Amino acid sequence: MSAGLREQLAQLPGLLAAHVTLSLLALLLGVVVSIPLGLFAARRPILCRTVLGVASVLQTIPSLALLALMVALLASFGFWPALLALFLYSALPVLRNTITGVQSVNDDIVAAATSLGMSDWQRLLSVEVPLAAPVIVAGVRTAAVLVVGTATLATPVGQRSLGNFIFAGLQTRNFQAVLVGCVAAACLALALDMLLATAERALRQRNPRRALYVACGLAAGLLLALLAPGSAAQSAPSPVRAGAGIASARAPGRSFSGSLRVGSKAFTEQYILAAAMAKLLERQGFAVDRRESLGSTIAFDALRNGQLDAYVDYSGTLWSNVLGHQETETAWLVRASVCGALADRFQIRCLGALGFENSYAFAMRGDRAKELGVSSLLDLSRVAEQLRFGSDLEFLQRPEWKHVRENYDLRFREQVTFDPTFVYEAAQRRDVDVIIAFSSDARIAAYQLVTLDDPRHALPPYDALLLLSARAADDERVARALSPLVGAIDIELMRLSNLRVDGSTDRQTPEQAAAWLVGQIGALK
Repeated sequence: MSAGLREQLAQLPGLLAAHVTLSLLALLLGVVVSIPLGLFAARRPILCRTVLGVASVLQTIPSLALLALMVALLASFGFWPALLALFLYSALPVLRNTITGVQSVNDDIVAAATSLGMSDWQRLLSVEVPLAAPVIVAGVRTAAVLVVGTATLATPVGQRSLGNFIFAGLQTRNFQAVLVGCVAAACLALALDMLLATAERALRQRNPRRALYVACGLAAGLLLALLAPGSAAQSAPSPVRAGAGIASARAPGRSFSGSLRVGSKAFTEQYILAAAMAKLLERQGFAVDRRESLGSTIAFDALRNGQLDAYVDYSGTLWSNVLGHQETETAWLVRASVCGALADRFQIRCLGALGFENSYAFAMRGDRAKELGVSSLLDLSRVAEQLRFGSDLEFLQRPEWKHVRENYDLRFREQVTFDPTFVYEAAQRRDVDVIIAFSSDARIAAYQLVTLDDPRHALPPYDALLLLSARAADDERVARALSPLVGAIDIELMRLSNLRVDGSTDRQTPEQAAAWLVGQIGALK
C-alpha cells in the first residue's frame, strides 16, 4: 500500500463518522416528519396533492443550490444547514411511498375494519399501516441512498463528510483521495440499503422482530458515529446570526480558548496555506480544526459570524464581493481600504499581506495567441466571437467578470464552466481557446499558456491577506503564531509550492507542500 493511500485511509474514520452522523440524522428526521405527514394526508386528496407538490418542487432544486439556500436561511454554515437540506431531500421518497402504501390497501379490507367498529385512527394504525409498511420502508431505502450520496456535497458549505476526499482530491489531482471518498460513500450506501432491505423483507413476511433488530442496528451505528472523534454533531457550530457574538469577542484582553478553526477555499493554494497556518498554530500549542473546500462567500460569512477563526482571502475578492466596489484602484489603496472596512464593519483583523498576488488573468495557449495576434484583452475583444471561453464555476457570477466584459465588450462564441481542476487541461487539450487562470498557478508555465494584459485595469489587485475573526483577533498568541507568514511569501515561492502539488510528477500532498513552504520561510528569515 502506498504512503499516499495510507494517509487517506488514516483520515477515513473521522470523515466516515461525520458522514454517517449527518446522513442518519437527516434520514431519521425525514422518517419522523414524513411518515406521520403521509399517513395524515393519504385520505385527504387536497392535502395529499399539496404536500407531494411541495416535496417534488424541493426535490428539483439542485443539491448544492439547496445547501447554499439553507446557509443563507440559517445565517450559518456546516452541520445545521447541511442537516436541514438533507432532511428536505429525504422527504419526497418517504412521503410518496407512505401515501402510496396507505392508498394501495384493498378497499374491502378498509371496509371490513370499519364495519367492525374501528375508528379512523384505529383502522389506520392496526390495519393500514401494517399492510403499507413494506412500501413505506422501500421509500426509506430510496431516501437513504439519496441522502448518503448527497451528503458528499456538504463539504463546500463547511460540513465534514466523505466529500472532503472528493473535493480536495479533485482540486489537488490526488485521485487516490477521490477513490477513497467514492468507494467509502458507495459502501456506506450499499450497507445501509442492505439493512433496510432486510427490514422490508421482514415486514413483508410479517416478522416485525427482525425489522426491530435492523432498527436497533441502525440506532447503534448512529450512536457509535455520534461518539466517534470528528463526528459531525461534535464539531457542529451552533447557528449564529450575522454579526452575533462580535461584541463579546471584543472584550479587552480576551484570550482565545478552544480549537481554532482554519478555513480554505477549494483550490490548491488555499489547501497549502491552510495547512501552513495549522502547522504554525499547532507549534504554539493550539488545537486546530481545518474546514476545507469552502465557497468564497461561505468562507467569509463563516469568518464574520465567528464560525471560522482564520483563513486567507484576496483583496480584490473582498473589494468587489464584500465591499461592492465596481471601480478598480491601485493595490495599496485596495488593500488599505479592505482592511479598514473589515475592521470597522465586522471586527475582522487583517493580520497582513502574505507578499504575493493571486489575480485573475485571462490565459491562452501560446501558439493560439500568436496565431490570432492576441496579447491583451483589447486584442481578445476583436476575435472573441470566434472563441470558446472556459471558466471556473465561480468567475462568471462575480462582479469582476461583469466589469471586464463591459470594459472590453467581450462576447465569446461560447462560455463553458469547469471545476477549477480541469480548466487548465481544457485549454491544453484545445477544448477551449481562452480560460480564466490564477497568476500564482504554476500550471500557466507548465501548460505553456500566456496571460493577457489588462490595459484598462478592469480587474482589481488580489493581494493574499491573512484574516482573523473577531473571536481570535485580540489574542496576540494567535497573531504571533501566524506572523511568520506575513510578507514572507513572494509569487515565485507560492508558485513553487503549488507546483509541488499540481506538478506532473512526484506530486505531494498539500500538507507536505505546506511543510516545505514553512521550512523555506524559516530559512529566509
